[in-house]
Amino acid sequence: MRKNTGNEIELTTYGVISGFALDPVEKKPLYHFYPGYNILSVGSYGCNMRCDFCQNYNISQNVPASLIPGLTVDGIIKECLKSENNIGLAFTYNEPVISFEFMRDAAEMAKENNLKTVIVSNGYVNSAPLKEIIGFMDAFNIDLKAFDEEFYKKITGSELEPVKKSLKQISESGKHLEVTTLIIPGMNDDENRMRQQTEWMARELGSNVPFHLSAYFPRYKRDNPATTEDILLRLSDIASEKLEYVYTGNTGMSLKQNTHCKECGTLVTIRSGYKTTALNLNNNGTCAVCGNLVYSNFIF
Repeated sequence: MRKNTGNEIELTTYGVISGFALDPVEKKPLYHFYPGYNILSVGSYGCNMRCDFCQNYNISQNVPASLIPGLTVDGIIKECLKSENNIGLAFTYNEPVISFEFMRDAAEMAKENNLKTVIVSNGYVNSAPLKEIIGFMDAFNIDLKAFDEEFYKKITGSELEPVKKSLKQISESGKHLEVTTLIIPGMNDDENRMRQQTEWMARELGSNVPFHLSAYFPRYKRDNPATTEDILLRLSDIASEKLEYVYTGNTGMSLKQNTHCKECGTLVTIRSGYKTTALNLNNNGTCAVCGNLVYSNFIF
């Protein structure tokens, strides 16, 4: 993705687009950031990890031999402004951090046009550039792949500790944060590990950080069987011992999709597929029954 031009390391994929679509914000997944709205989503090629189970390996582990710029930053913002029910711009599909310059330029122009900005990332980034990213991003979904250093080294070619530091840095910044873990049977579905992970999340990120347990399907180099609903429900029960908002995703089951007020248990959001219905909520995102703040980022 980069080459040495003699004077600098140049991003060769600036403006090169692999995916460009108007998605429900819940698809990122972000369940507590303007639920029910869309967000224009853009991605490129490449990644700074080499996960052998990658669900988007065709773009993350591949860069086309011939690179053709797809959209200008100005063109992307124009699409954002005319897209229906759209809150802003999301950088997703592949790893956005490695296209830092393009992401920065597009995000800053989005902010100039009063659009929200979202990044879906593996969180494997140093603290200095992450500080810059926090400055022009409104919301983060970070993929915490496992709570196991050996898993990170062998399966992703990276390390766990930098991701944990990134999560803490984002949390401390006050920006909106949600966390996702793709559950691979026999790899990261150990109950004790999940208990350790969610205890750490509750302690370091806060018990109200939304947590998504996502189903894995065989992809790329890994042929483990797909995640069953039983596994997701078992792990979500463990996660719920410490975390207030635990969801399951990438599966057809309807359980663990809705949001209830953590204080009084009132149902405040129903999700069916990517159709979202808000109810029992005030205009400021508080529960209409007890007044507890459920969504700090909300438009009724």
